[in-house]
Amino acid sequence: MKTHDFNFELPPELIAQTPIEQRDASRLLVLDKETGAYVHRRFYQLPELLRPGDCLIMNDSRVLPARLLGSRVRSDGTLGGACEVLLLTDRGDGVWECLVRPGRKLRTGARVSFGGAGELTAEITGEAEGGGRLVRFFYEGIFLEVLERLGRMPLPPYIKAELEDRERYQTVYSRVSGSAAAPTAGLHFTRELMGQIQAMGVEIGYVTLHVGLGTFRPVKEEEVTDHDMHSEYCEIPAETAALINRTKARGGRVICVGTTSCRTLESWAREDGHMEAESGWTKIFIYPGYRFKVMDALVTNFHLPESTLLMLVSALAGREHVLAAYEEAVRERYRFFSFGDAMFIG
Repeated sequence: MKTHDFNFELPPELIAQTPIEQRDASRLLVLDKETGAYVHRRFYQLPELLRPGDCLIMNDSRVLPARLLGSRVRSDGTLGGACEVLLLTDRGDGVWECLVRPGRKLRTGARVSFGGAGELTAEITGEAEGGGRLVRFFYEGIFLEVLERLGRMPLPPYIKAELEDRERYQTVYSRVSGSAAAPTAGLHFTRELMGQIQAMGVEIGYVTLHVGLGTFRPVKEEEVTDHDMHSEYCEIPAETAALINRTKARGGRVICVGTTSCRTLESWAREDGHMEAESGWTKIFIYPGYRFKVMDALVTNFHLPESTLLMLVSALAGREHVLAAYEEAVRERYRFFSFGDAMFIG
């Protein structure tokens, strides 16, 4: 299976740069995973695709304002050139794995200052794999509160426009801080739409997967199976596991909102689809040929060419069906990627 088998032509102007005004007014391409048939809807029509007894599983991870702009500190304590630090993974005790710029100036022992009056300072304490750095932060109070004041949203590299309201890069149900990127399929939901879904007899459960920047990393290997999947931390609460087991027992569908929810469930599900409360790191890589153990349907955005996420949806609906649906989306001028439109695959 070749990586280029998952390529498609995407006009650059179809890459959404800003969110639309009303979250659930985005377009929704509905794809039948068995036949490849598709129809065009709006996201607020999602309840028409659901049935009483189904459940929706959502990722409640919240994006950290993890992009810090600061200045390098010279040996005499004065401030030098500008720099940028992007938080990736909390290593504990005030140390984070980060990406830094300029990398040649930020080696082990270098110091950085952010904000005024030294409100947040940091020291590079070591190297990390992939060109990253280990960074120890110094501050008073609660780190996440300091980050909320000083940090910026780490928008994907293909988004060039500034985000006016950073809550638009959060789902309305986000609550557990830790992601470096949003679980974007959930951006289409409003509280009102979720209430409507629950009122019709569809239960909602939550998992947590903290999305890493590896989600944007292209597959560079020619053979799909040679790709080294990035690792992400995820949790399945006991009440969510019980909801999934209850849904399966009554003949309902388990519908994941986003590939992150899918990867979380499929990482821990037993072969018969039974779930238990679990937590840990996952490197699950889902591509065509994979047999889904628990997920029946998926709400998802449109993904990058030759990406692991496009391979995942192709595993669910078949590569030919998915690429045909993507060609239709391009013809119909759908909006792509994080702030773009959505698909329902079931």
